[in-house]
Amino acid sequence: MRDELRRLHELAGSPTKDRLKEHADGTGHSVSRAALAAVTMNTGSAPRWATVEAFIDACVSYASARRRPLPNHEIDMLAWKTRYDRTYPGQRKNRTSNVVSIGVVPSLAGCFQPRGLIDELAQATRGGGTAVLFGSAEGTTRLLSGMAGVGKTQLAVHLVHQLRETGQLDVLVWVHATSRQAITASYGQAAVDLTIPGASGTDAERDAARFHAWLANSNRRWLVVLDDLITPAAAKGLWPPPSSNGRTVVTTRLRGSALTGQGRCLVPVGVFTHTEAIAYLHARLDDHPELADDIDGLAVALQHLPLALSHATAYMIDEQVSCKDYKRRLSDHRHRLDDLAPTSEDLPDDYFHTVAATVFLSTQAADKLRPTHLALPLLQLASMLDGGGFPVSILATTAAINWLSCARAYSSHENDNFDLGETEFETIRSGVRSLHRLNLVNIEADSVTIHSLVQRAIREQLTDDKVAECAWAAADALLETWPNPELDPTYAQMLQANAASICENGNDALFTSGAHQVLFRRSDSLYTFQGAVPAAAAYHQLFEHCRRILGHDHPDTLKTHGLFLHCRGSSDPAFAAQALEQLVAEFPRILGPDHLDTLGIRNLLAYWQGSAGDPAGAVRTLEPLLADFLRLLGPDHPDTLTTRVNLAKWRGEAGNPAVAVADYEQLVADRARVLGSDHPNTLDTRSQLAWWRGVAGNPAGAVVDYEQLLVDRIRVLGSNHPNTLTTRSDLANWRGKAGNPADAVALHEKLLADCERLLGADHHDTLTTRSDLATWRGRLGDPAGAAVDYEELVTDSRQILGDDHVTTLLLRGSLAHWRGEAGDPTGAVALYERLLADYRRVLGPGHPKTLTVRGNFAHWRGKAGDPTGAVALYEQVLADCSSLLGTEHGDTLTIRSRLANWRGKSGDPAGAVVAFKQLLVDQERVLGPDHPDVVDTRDKVAYWHADTSTGDDI
Repeated sequence: MRDELRRLHELAGSPTKDRLKEHADGTGHSVSRAALAAVTMNTGSAPRWATVEAFIDACVSYASARRRPLPNHEIDMLAWKTRYDRTYPGQRKNRTSNVVSIGVVPSLAGCFQPRGLIDELAQATRGGGTAVLFGSAEGTTRLLSGMAGVGKTQLAVHLVHQLRETGQLDVLVWVHATSRQAITASYGQAAVDLTIPGASGTDAERDAARFHAWLANSNRRWLVVLDDLITPAAAKGLWPPPSSNGRTVVTTRLRGSALTGQGRCLVPVGVFTHTEAIAYLHARLDDHPELADDIDGLAVALQHLPLALSHATAYMIDEQVSCKDYKRRLSDHRHRLDDLAPTSEDLPDDYFHTVAATVFLSTQAADKLRPTHLALPLLQLASMLDGGGFPVSILATTAAINWLSCARAYSSHENDNFDLGETEFETIRSGVRSLHRLNLVNIEADSVTIHSLVQRAIREQLTDDKVAECAWAAADALLETWPNPELDPTYAQMLQANAASICENGNDALFTSGAHQVLFRRSDSLYTFQGAVPAAAAYHQLFEHCRRILGHDHPDTLKTHGLFLHCRGSSDPAFAAQALEQLVAEFPRILGPDHLDTLGIRNLLAYWQGSAGDPAGAVRTLEPLLADFLRLLGPDHPDTLTTRVNLAKWRGEAGNPAVAVADYEQLVADRARVLGSDHPNTLDTRSQLAWWRGVAGNPAGAVVDYEQLLVDRIRVLGSNHPNTLTTRSDLANWRGKAGNPADAVALHEKLLADCERLLGADHHDTLTTRSDLATWRGRLGDPAGAAVDYEELVTDSRQILGDDHVTTLLLRGSLAHWRGEAGDPTGAVALYERLLADYRRVLGPGHPKTLTVRGNFAHWRGKAGDPTGAVALYEQVLADCSSLLGTEHGDTLTIRSRLANWRGKSGDPAGAVVAFKQLLVDQERVLGPDHPDVVDTRDKVAYWHADTSTGDDI
């Protein structure tokens, strides 16, 4: 106890003995300085309780004077008295000997943690009130599920001690209210012990009635505790009557309207708060500091359940197991919960059952409630799902109803034709409500939560075959309820968490005959709402599961490997291209050259070849692939059309935008004919056609295309669909490129508000919209504001996506650009120099984006006052672009234009004229005579031909 007093002294601020004396006097105590100082010293003799009480009050007063009041659980005087009595038995004078106590009162738990509910309980029972303590939500939020073991009985015991210590109690009757007979017997015994006239002990019913009448009329101060009331019917007619001299406390696992009534106040009891759990663990392990290596982690692992914390610490002390080691054993499902608790004979704090046994008893009681034999199957299904919340709609699916029907029939030993009937979901909902009333689950709006230890205890009752059966049924139900398309990121996050839980809790059951489709659905959902990086992590985990369970050559192993590489490509396209090239060789060996998955992986390879900076290589991969699709599937098969789409894209990226436009125009017609004009793939192809029309030099035509497409997107998909939002973004950008930057800003501002509302602030599309908005604000005349916006964007992207994500790198490039446009070209050079090093490291020196950054670096080098240096850098970039991308690639032509311009600015206008005239010939051949870039080059020829000293910026 002295260690705990020393800790209190430190928490208070370590007041000196003079300060202790001052504050002890101020709180009405008369104790010497020496006596106060000796409280924390190991003198070998017990300090007087009055001195300890003065010391505690002085610490409380001192901390309050410093405006750093101590938390309530540290200053509960009853708890300190209990510790004192246990440490120094017989030292404190017994002031409760005059209380008549009937029934066996459990002991107050060691290291009892005072909670905020204590004052609420005392208030609720004052003036004859009845407090019904039932398991409920955590802390002030009242959301988490309650269950047996949250400490209801201990709160009642604490109230008993509190009333005794403060002289507010004359008669205590503690009733183990597990049945009506038990209540009647206890009431009858109370009548005899209190010598109520007429009570003989021979007729329990009559004696109980006499005691009940005595409660209403007695002028003695009484407290009746009905502990662990199993059913409200057991107390019918036996509720202690309201009385100005009496108090009643009822502890129960139930909740519902039957418990409410005149003078009754429901006081919900939840698990410990995190602070309370930490304080409890510190107190329990105070004499074993070597075990307290991760108290915070242990509290979280046991989800703050008092019963579990008590049993865990007892086991740890007995077995000399540290917090970290206990957590490791707990996470290893080969250890059952009962293996990680003391034996039933050695349970601490007057507990009679372990967590697992307590849950088993609760489920037995629940299974007897209407609708009978449904509680256990419901809990078995729920044990596979996410305890933090799963949608009620899962239970309304055909998969869940069929499984629950069969499981209920088996449980009730009825015939195979047993069915839930026409109102099957209503019956299931009634079963869930029964579990809610018993605090085995919590129903909040349209979701259900359940404590993880309840789930663990339920799963441990199942055979391996039953676990597999439950997991597969839960996965089928989750997949059935998963919306397509997904629009709500919060709901999607809940479904993703449930898919992960089923995979973890099902012990590899979802890989029995290949990976369950819900696992692919989860990863796809992550990609939709959180981007490629989380999806890559999920697919990599799925790939490792498939490889371990199904084998390296299983089709699902190959499939997940390819999908992982596809997602990984967003942050490392060169790696994805190289790895996919190796993986492509595996597919024909295992599946055959004409298998659809073999053809599909070749499509992925082409995509990442192009994304890694080799669009010509992508075209070379796709042209023979298209021939195979035409041979095997015909011209109208969706996969054939998709391959044509990909080929058109990479032809454009390889420097042939006009060819891409022609390809997409034919594709739009073919997809509309085969799939229908409103099919999502048809709409997507129209979007791609619009984009390439703009790239090919017709931004006004792109605007018209996107305006028409947006009308159809809204009609077919709705205004909140992600693809509709994307079309709005494309329209805004091409409006700006067509000469209307103010329109682009206005459209992006509205779009950003909708993206944040529908997708969330951290979604990749939201970041992209913020970037576009910043760019158009800069182009509209506010470069300084654009630079500020990009500074915030870079910070957010680093936190959300990581330093090396391609999007983060692109945003850093935009920041450098607008820093320069805002009047700081030297700052832009410094930013581009650091960025270029990262591009070379992440994407490689030959990646098109790296080449673009090199060009931008050269540009701002010139703007910073070194035009000759800019020319030298551009010459190096042009040589690499010509070699890596080809002389007719769009990026190569752009670099030639910039090099010519800086050649003029460096003092060689004649050289600029020659270079621009040569560029004009090539642009007219590649882009056509009316392309905006061609028009711009003609203007540059005329400008530099006039032999002016400077040229316009590009």
